[in-house]
Amino acid sequence: MNNPQQLRYSKEHEWLSDAVEGVSTVGITEHAANALGDVVYVQLPEVGDTVTAGETCGELESTKSVSDLYSPVTGEIAEVNQDVVDDPALVNTAPFEGGWLFKVKVSGEPDDLLSAEEYTAFAGG
Repeated sequence: MNNPQQLRYSKEHEWLSDAVEGVSTVGITEHAANALGDVVYVQLPEVGDTVTAGETCGELESTKSVSDLYSPVTGEIAEVNQDVVDDPALVNTAPFEGGWLFKVKVSGEPDDLLSAEEYTAFAGG
């Protein structure tokens, strides 16, 4: 299981990049992408929406199931990845690169996120 060291992870299987000028990138982990199977539809929050840590903010639909997408942090949506909306398979093929989901202007400091090592142990990897 590939879990980049520079990212932080939620127990709902989302990853969060370090903030650049107050904005962090969010996606789902390789573990989650593999568990979902082939992602065929992505519903993301809209730019300007407010998201709350631990609460649903979208959906990922695969050939197997529909799964809620949770925000790992509280903040305002700064950008959504239109490429992943147009080609949901990016979530499976590049979950940490082109398959990112949205960027969020983080409010406050997230405190319950896991390191790569902690997440790997949590996810059974």
